[in-house]
Amino acid sequence: MNLINILTISGSLRAQSSNSALLQGIAALAPGHFRFTDYNGLGDLPHFNPDLDGDGDLPHAAVSDLRAQLKLADAVILCTPEYANGVPGVLKNALDWIVSSGEFVHKPTAVISASPNPLGGDKAHASLLLTLTMMTASIVENGRLMVPFVRSKVSSEGVITDSSTAVACTLMLQSLEQSIHLNKY
Repeated sequence: MNLINILTISGSLRAQSSNSALLQGIAALAPGHFRFTDYNGLGDLPHFNPDLDGDGDLPHAAVSDLRAQLKLADAVILCTPEYANGVPGVLKNALDWIVSSGEFVHKPTAVISASPNPLGGDKAHASLLLTLTMMTASIVENGRLMVPFVRSKVSSEGVITDSSTAVACTLMLQSLEQSIHLNKY
């Protein structure tokens, strides 16, 4: 079986992030031919400024690293909390750096919002989907997931403790794999 490279991006900078823990839990559910890389550079990215990214100017090293990791990935899973009814600024900033360079174009992608509230971060989820759709990311079937009451479904050690969440995440991984195989052949 061919190795599948998945880049995971947590929209939270917190050390004990439920979103990062959920991404760890998803990796634990994956078959052995999946390889996960956690993108840990959100806090290192400069504020988006198109003047720093054009006409032959080299972007900041953190921007180059993000773009390189996206290019190497067969698929991307983004998991975001919701702050003030929206996507955290650091995640939106990262996506703004990618708009003109196109690493998300037709990239198999899954979008998760995870929140302690009963709506599961629905506004951040909708906003993130809108941005990624504009960037022509390929949001896969079963690749849209909202996880309400996340702290009761994922342990701080990254174990998914809720069976319906585990099933939804497994279906998401299967859809990513199917999309990758369709895009490669």
